[in-house]
Formats: sequence, C-alpha cells, structure tokens
Amino acid sequence: MTTTAPRLIRPYIDGEVTGDGELIERRAPGTNAHVSNIVATERHDVERAIRAARTSFDDGRWADTTGFHRAAVLNRLADLIDRDAELLARLDAEEGGKPIRIARGDVGGAASLCRYAAALALTQHGDSYTNNGPDFTGIIMKQPIGVVSLVIPWNFPALILCQKLPFALAAGCSAVIKPSEFTSASAMHIAHLCSEAGVPDGVVNVVTGAGDVGQLLNESPLIDMVSFTGSTATGKKVMQAAAGTMKKLSLELGGKAASVVFDDADLEDAIAGVTFGVTFNNGECCVSQARLIVQDGIADELLAGVAERMRQVRVGQPLDEATDVGAMIHAQHREKVLDLVAGAGAAGAEITLGGGALQGGELGDGQFVEATIIDGVRPGLEVFSQEIFGPVLTVTRFGDDAEGISLANRVSYGLSNSVWSKNIDRVLTAAKEIRSGTVYANTAIDGPPQMPIGGFKASGIGREMGEAGFEEFLETKSVNIRTGRRAGSFMIPGTRA
Repeated sequence: MTTTAPRLIRPYIDGEVTGDGELIERRAPGTNAHVSNIVATERHDVERAIRAARTSFDDGRWADTTGFHRAAVLNRLADLIDRDAELLARLDAEEGGKPIRIARGDVGGAASLCRYAAALALTQHGDSYTNNGPDFTGIIMKQPIGVVSLVIPWNFPALILCQKLPFALAAGCSAVIKPSEFTSASAMHIAHLCSEAGVPDGVVNVVTGAGDVGQLLNESPLIDMVSFTGSTATGKKVMQAAAGTMKKLSLELGGKAASVVFDDADLEDAIAGVTFGVTFNNGECCVSQARLIVQDGIADELLAGVAERMRQVRVGQPLDEATDVGAMIHAQHREKVLDLVAGAGAAGAEITLGGGALQGGELGDGQFVEATIIDGVRPGLEVFSQEIFGPVLTVTRFGDDAEGISLANRVSYGLSNSVWSKNIDRVLTAAKEIRSGTVYANTAIDGPPQMPIGGFKASGIGREMGEAGFEEFLETKSVNIRTGRRAGSFMIPGTRA
C-alpha cells in the first residue's frame, strides 16, 4: 500500500512551490510502484533559491530575531513534526525502503533534535575578558555564519535533515536544502512545516534534483557554508567545487565501523548489539557496525549466537509492521551489495549465512537482500575496507587487545566503532586508541542529541548535533575595546614620534 501515487515534488522557493523541469521518476524500492515525480530544478530556479536565502539573511528577518523567538519557533516545529509523524514516517519508508518502525524512530529523533536546538538558541552566548587592565574590555561575539546549503542523503531523509536544519535556524542562518532525488518527500514536507511554525519566507528553501543541483550550491559565492552528508567520493567533489569561494564545509562522509568484542564481554548483549548494529536501517547506515572483530577465545560461541539472531531477522516490505530489514534503495545498489558478497566468497572468505537476493512472493518486485555473514575476512579483502551498505556482516578474529584495536583502525574511515567489554580499563584504552569520531561502549548506534557525531580520516570534517554541531553554524568575532584616553602615540613600540 502506498501513501499517494505518484506525488509531484517541486522546488520550494521564498515560500512558494514553483519551478518546472524534467521529472525524475521515483519507484518504491519495496514494490516498484511509481510513488513520486521529482522536478529536476533548473539553474535559474537554483539561483533564485540562493538569492532568496541570501536576501532573507541580509535583511535580518530571521537572523536579527531573539534567541527566545527562534526557540519558540523551533519548539512549534517539533510539535508539528510530532503531529505529522505517521505521514513523515510513511514517506521515508515508502521512498527509501526502510522499515516503517525505523522510520518512526527517525521522525521522533527529528522532533527531539528540534527541541534540543531550541534550547541552544535560548542559551547561545559569547564571552568577555576584563583581566587585561582597567581600560580594556574584550568581547567575543557569536554570529550566524550566513546562508547554508544543506545536502541530505537518502538513507535518513527526515532525521539527517534535522541534524542540520534546526541547528542552522537556531543560530540565525538561512538555508537552501537539497534532498536526495530518491527521497525528497519528507524534506519538502518539513520545509512547509517550518513555514507553519513561523519561519519567515525565504529562510528555508528546497531545491530538488540530482547531483548537478548540488554542484550549483557548492560553487555559489552567495552561499557561506555547505553541510553535506554522503559518500566520501562525493565529499571530495564538494571540497573541490567549494574551493573557489573558500566557503566553510561540514562533511559527514562514509564509514566502515567495527564491533570489537573482547573475551570478557557480556555475550548476550554483544550478540544483540552486533546483530542490531549491522541490520539497523537495512545496513544502509554510515555508522553501520559492518565488521565484527572478535577475540579468538569467544569467536565460535559469539558467531553461533549472532547467526541464530540474524536468521530471525525478517526481511520484508517496508510498510509491514513486522519487517526488520526492508529494501535496498535501488536495483543498482542491490547489485553492488551482492557483487561485494560474491567477490568475498571468490577471494576465499566463507559465506556462512545468506548472501543472495530475495525475489519470491511479496518480495518479487523489490530490491531485497538476505541478512548475510561472511567469515574469515582478512584485511586485504575488499569487503574488509569498503562500505557495503547492506545487511552484511564480515568477521575477523584477533588475538590480543592491541591486534583488535589495530584491526579496527586498519581502514581509511573513522566515523564510528563499538567496543564490547566489562573491563573499564579495556573500554577506556580502546576508546582512546580507536581513531573514530564516535566510540560506542557496550552499545551500538546509540546516543542523544547532546552528543556530537562526525568523522576522522576519510569520514569527513566538522560535527553535527551537540554544542559542537551548533557551533558549526556560528562565526566567532573578537571585539577589542579601550576606554578612556589612550596615553602615548599609536607608533610602533620603541620608536619616536
């Protein structure tokens, strides 16, 4: 069952739904039903959206409002997201192929992020220094960075939008949002909710389409910052495109996270956490715990438990309440996942569970992959180091603690990892030595809005969520003030007038 079929999604510029262009047909990956037509925004409309955001920032209609006002609007936005939670969840499940239960959690998280950003708007402050003599006062101001481009991926359309937009609005910025052409509906709906909540026209704009639309945003001299979430390869292109204007970048890119399970872990917890970490959101998750790195002494017992849990994972239609793993985003991605699995088997690894497509019965028209385990994966194999982005777990064994930590670090990415141990020394040592922006200890893919996320190495630069994520949308300005008459001259010290 679909929500509407097909819906038309057009650009939202300066408070108006507008723009014509070539239509991008979106088919639901679970059913192949035609659910959306997305307008590929033409250059002149992209430029109009940028100008609308620029004008709205420069005239101060939002940037000059008080923190109390911005907080009130953001809290209203959270209430509206809660009001329309079921619609938003269905849009993301339908267009993106994620299970409806996961989509509901995403939308709940989106509302929570708005409320947290509202609190930051209330408490935003600068600083002052008065300890450099009686006639000197130093003021450190925090001001909105300006116009920001927010580029949203397809795997968490509503949630990742709200890891960015509420923080930008709390800071006083204006925005141009570019959602994925595969999952544009929820971002467009949230943009309309912003208007209903009281965000002035021109402050939030949405341009739809493929990567060429994003390229125009990256290159524009009228945009002060790009906040991008997506692949590392595309992130590098964003950096190149933005270099000509020296705009600020926040890039949340790829990952290849490991669950490092030590021999003193609570095995039941670890089994549940490893299974959740690799199957959550179909495995299409930048912090997916796709590598199991397990200590030799417990490897067989742990693997038996994980295999049993993964056999119980239900792959099904995204809108089915019983589904644990839905459909891959599109056919090309499903084939990429299956090719990587087959390549690992050909290279000598052992596919101990799953490994194929699911094509029969109610799944026959969709892009479904079995929950999969690949054992005997060594660092030289492609599946050890490359993102698979599906419900596929690779298994590598280790001897001592140093080897386990080394294996976790032996990839180019550094977004997240998890460690499983009941020994606090082991946990803290691993947390310090593992090179990733997030380390989960005895949990997986967990954390409140107050905790920032972001990457080391090829996983990107900058942070989202938390106070650090809010700071990304602020500029720091120093104001140095002398009071009273200034004694002496303004000549260089040691010279004579």
